[in-house]
Amino acid sequence: MEGFDVNRLVRESVRKLQPYSSARDEYVSDGSEMIFLDANENPFDNGVNRYPDPYQRSLKSVLSEQKGLTEQQILLGNGSDEVLDLIYRAFCEPNQDNIITLPPTYGMYKVLAGINAVENREVLLTKDFEPNVIEILKVADSNSKLLFICSPNNPTGNAFQKKEIKELLESFNGLVVVDEAYIDFSNDESWVSELKQYPNLIVTQTLSKAYGLAGIRLGICYASEEIIGILNKIKPPYNVNQLTQQRALQRVLHQDLVKQEVKQILDEREELIKALKNLEFVTALYPTDANFVLAKVDDAKKRYQQLLEKQVVVRNRSTQPLCENTLRFTVGTPEENKKLIAILKELN
Repeated sequence: MEGFDVNRLVRESVRKLQPYSSARDEYVSDGSEMIFLDANENPFDNGVNRYPDPYQRSLKSVLSEQKGLTEQQILLGNGSDEVLDLIYRAFCEPNQDNIITLPPTYGMYKVLAGINAVENREVLLTKDFEPNVIEILKVADSNSKLLFICSPNNPTGNAFQKKEIKELLESFNGLVVVDEAYIDFSNDESWVSELKQYPNLIVTQTLSKAYGLAGIRLGICYASEEIIGILNKIKPPYNVNQLTQQRALQRVLHQDLVKQEVKQILDEREELIKALKNLEFVTALYPTDANFVLAKVDDAKKRYQQLLEKQVVVRNRSTQPLCENTLRFTVGTPEENKKLIAILKELN
């Protein structure tokens, strides 16, 4: 998008904000032996008595090399939910601006809109679970600051067609946030590679899914240096703790192990799909690019309860638009999937 100026989208209060300067903003250690008497910390070393790097430089250094970006194009957060919340707070004026979401989709977009007093304009996906581009652009106005696109989508599992997302990037006058929580399970290329071409693009990812680090809460945002600079102004000074930074760094340095686990999950996904296709009470299976399968069943409430009684927890997505009588099955370990399939075959 030519001539795009992100500053016109920033809230005035954020634009004028003088960000908080922490002790570690004023001095960055180069690894030499220093006596730190600047941050009122407990001086006795226990591994975590010092404040963590507020900009997570070691972790960003690895991520920037892997993604072909500068470190200034990366923001890390306490899970993707914090990253998303920062985007709302930076660009959406409460009780004035609006965002656009595409149900059925990730529920936190709507929750965060409510928390930040921002109108959520919903445009349902088509019956094929694709963005309705014409309707999205029709609903958007001068106060539409953010468009959230979850691809691969949750709960449907499918990755959206690239041409539709490109059309929205070229036509929507706000920021387009592509949530790629499940991108590692898809054959589609990440939109991170398009950041240079689209200055209004924000890509969010997470270490909670393919990387198996849901417990450490580490969300990632990739965007232009200008957008990341704005988000850095308002993020809490030490939003990613030291233990999270260390564990995340260990994991991203071992891409071979992550890819091995992803391959096994995808193999297990195919086995689960084969089994589900042979069940009489499963009436439809939807294409998936994620680590889960959405299945339409005869009676979702009944089947959910039956599985629960067998100590198996799945997700009933029937309350979502276009998802009547659907269950979402996350792909488990080979042992878990064998047990699940055996239990499913016994249901009547």
